[in-house]
Amino acid sequence: MAGLVDIRACARHIEALQRPGGDIPWIEAGIWDAWNHGEGAMGLAIAGRETATRRALDHLAERQEADGGWTGDLGASVPLDDTNRHLVPGTPETARDTNFTGYAAVTVLRSLLALGALSDLPRYWPMVQRAMDFILDHQTRQGDIVWRARDGDEPLETIDSLRAGNASLYKSLECAILMGRLMEAAVDHWAQARRKLGAALRENDARFDRKGTDRRRYAMDWYYPVLAGVLTGDAARARLYARWTDFVKPGLGCRCVSDEPWVTAAETAELALACLAAGKRDQARTLIADLAPLKAKSGGYWMGWQFVEEVVWPYERPSWTAGALIMAADALDGLTPGSGLLVRNWVVEYPVRPDAEALPAFLSA
Repeated sequence: MAGLVDIRACARHIEALQRPGGDIPWIEAGIWDAWNHGEGAMGLAIAGRETATRRALDHLAERQEADGGWTGDLGASVPLDDTNRHLVPGTPETARDTNFTGYAAVTVLRSLLALGALSDLPRYWPMVQRAMDFILDHQTRQGDIVWRARDGDEPLETIDSLRAGNASLYKSLECAILMGRLMEAAVDHWAQARRKLGAALRENDARFDRKGTDRRRYAMDWYYPVLAGVLTGDAARARLYARWTDFVKPGLGCRCVSDEPWVTAAETAELALACLAAGKRDQARTLIADLAPLKAKSGGYWMGWQFVEEVVWPYERPSWTAGALIMAADALDGLTPGSGLLVRNWVVEYPVRPDAEALPAFLSA
């Protein structure tokens, strides 16, 4: 996909941020969580950076906690130096986020597919199993999954469930089920949990944002049910069409928040993936092309563009932004084995007992 995304430059930037222990922080100054670490790892794998990818996967496994979860920094709590437009990590708040935990399944499968290394799945399978146990322990009777780990005997109903996070978990469960079938493991309970989660997302919207905060102004709440395969076909296209003008700034990309003059590269790349999932390939390609001004000469992409003040905001090049652009480029042009993993509903399409040799080609765009 030369000319739209410089995959090598993006991968070099991610690898430059990666620390000796294998962890991939958001930026040079820090901030780490399992979800965004995974974005960077998958970007490295697609770019063919095998050693760096394996270091990232091994770090994820080593950092997993006893009950299957991960403690991560809450990036939203990190203050911004308005003068210099840099994030100032300091000591951010932390959380044990269910979505961030579940994403390990996507990270492992996408990375191993891109590297042609599914034979290494047994090495990471215990990590995936523990992560899924953690997820299911936080699923309510109605099917939604609360956003964070409960504190002791804290009732699940006292914790909110987030629409975008639950849609992401729907894809995470799909990837875990596919890996479980390869491992000939019992995954029927995961499949049942995924069906309940999908039903909640499609039919019981009151389960989300039930604690008073309405997050529908965020782009991720809009497109993630399409990107993750919760909605497909006409329903997916209708959802994108319904709020396209709220979020898409023509010629610039996707706003992060509908009422803010700020387009962000990562959300735009993910919206491009959602367009691919909905069969809107031309729109996907246009979105990625619109991000050309946010390419950084030194590698990666700037986080976003404040189009009223006409400034890069903030002045950061997150590892996960580079990873998202790599994955969008890969899905658009089918560059590596498994390139279609993020944009199709494979649990529905793939046979019960997949063949490991045929799987990478089948999962390609």
